Amino acid sequence: MRWRGCALALVMACATSRAATCPWPAWEQFKQDYLSDQGRVIDASDPRQITTSEGQSYALFFALVADDQTTFDRVLTWTRNNLARGDLSKHLPAWLWGRHSASQWQVLDANNATDADMWIAWALLEGGRIWHNDTYTRQGEDLLKQIRQESVVRVPGLGMVLLPGKQGFVQPGSWRLNPSYLPPQVLARMVRYHAPWSEMRAANMALLVDTAPHGYVPDWVVWNKGEGWQLGVKPPLISSYDAIRAYLWAGMLSDSDPDKARLLDHFAPMITATAARGAPPEKARVADGGLSGEGPVGFSAALLPALQHSPALQAQRQRVAVNFPGKNAYYNYVLTLFGQGWDQQRYRFSVNGELVLPQDGSCISSH
Repeated sequence: MRWRGCALALVMACATSRAATCPWPAWEQFKQDYLSDQGRVIDASDPRQITTSEGQSYALFFALVADDQTTFDRVLTWTRNNLARGDLSKHLPAWLWGRHSASQWQVLDANNATDADMWIAWALLEGGRIWHNDTYTRQGEDLLKQIRQESVVRVPGLGMVLLPGKQGFVQPGSWRLNPSYLPPQVLARMVRYHAPWSEMRAANMALLVDTAPHGYVPDWVVWNKGEGWQLGVKPPLISSYDAIRAYLWAGMLSDSDPDKARLLDHFAPMITATAARGAPPEKARVADGGLSGEGPVGFSAALLPALQHSPALQAQRQRVAVNFPGKNAYYNYVLTLFGQGWDQQRYRFSVNGELVLPQDGSCISSH
């Protein structure tokens, strides 16, 4: 891939390391506004000043992209000590931590969230590869084993699936799943560890495609034994704040991945709607494609990778630039770091799920 040259003002900086050559102002601002000195990502929009395992996992990813190992280590240490009882090889991280009372900060919900677990494992494995750190690699492999043991099940008629968490998502003959929880590129990175990851691709694609009959991925969906996907339920299934990530993951897949074209073709109604409305819809009814509301700026950022060949791309780039998230906008901000960062060619994924970073000494353009 040819990486674009840097702006004139940065030319003189383009002679040292990748991190120095390609500063990422949005990541630096995120650290200032959302990341504590101890290494926890704070969502201040909640009065409990919460931290989620999701936020920690995303911070690890962005630190890896930015070649920011110091921040990576701070985030990892806080996550291990506060969410995983000091040992990620034995305990899946609790998904929610924050203020319990005026003087008490603690885990607020000890259940895990497997989207975060998988991103943390991926970040450790890729951190080990990129920074030549065997400790990261061992921790990533150990965490992956924990996920496999506690959060992976075989669903009759569907196959091996990743549960959203180890508790609360299975009833007799029924499984509640989240299509945005397992990015295909993250799964591709784990296939080298064989079962169950090597068996999971078909079920994961079914979760993304078959649950979206009109091209709109549900936030949550249920599979019933002997009946399949439960799509025509009341209240109707909605595609919104969770599902926006499914389009993000699809758009960021390697062009060499055979599933990318299939997914983007299937999700074309979301692209068409965004072009027609000037912004992504906030909500879509999964069963009939009915649309409502205007999605926040993070939705526009999340769609940038999928919009690369759409006339809507420039308008959504501009919407992100003009309405860039500020403080107290955690979710919009992380979606923007993912989507705009990819659009600015700061990173790519290989077909086997590895992180690809610019290495030719040039900076990345901003749009």
